Amino acid sequence: MSSPKRDVRDLAARFSVKARSDEIALEKLADDPDVPDDLIGFHAQQAVEKLLKAALANAGVPPPRIHDLGRLVVLLNEAGLSPPQAARDARRLAPWAVEFRYEDILDERLDRAAARETVVQVRAWLDGLLTEPKT
Repeated sequence: MSSPKRDVRDLAARFSVKARSDEIALEKLADDPDVPDDLIGFHAQQAVEKLLKAALANAGVPPPRIHDLGRLVVLLNEAGLSPPQAARDARRLAPWAVEFRYEDILDERLDRAAARETVVQVRAWLDGLLTEPKT
């Protein structure tokens, strides 16, 4: 029987793979002016959310079923991890989170370049965590 911590860490790889799907969609669609901001923002927010959850799982912390990026950053800090500034700044993606998409019609414009860069930076941070040797 495997230990619960090991099972949670295995979850990190699965979250990382799922985030990659959102990253691919973001890369393929972000430069197309016919694709609406809400779709681009949704994939950016989802990618960051999954990357942060992967980091939590890698630290042995079961990721909660929430979409609040700010809360995920707090949990990472509590777990002794220091996410990059891009993760803390990712709160600007909140209007495109799943719970907000159907409540309001957004009047905001998405800074697509900033959203993409946020995902790139959080991915780089996570990849560094995943390659660190476990003690």
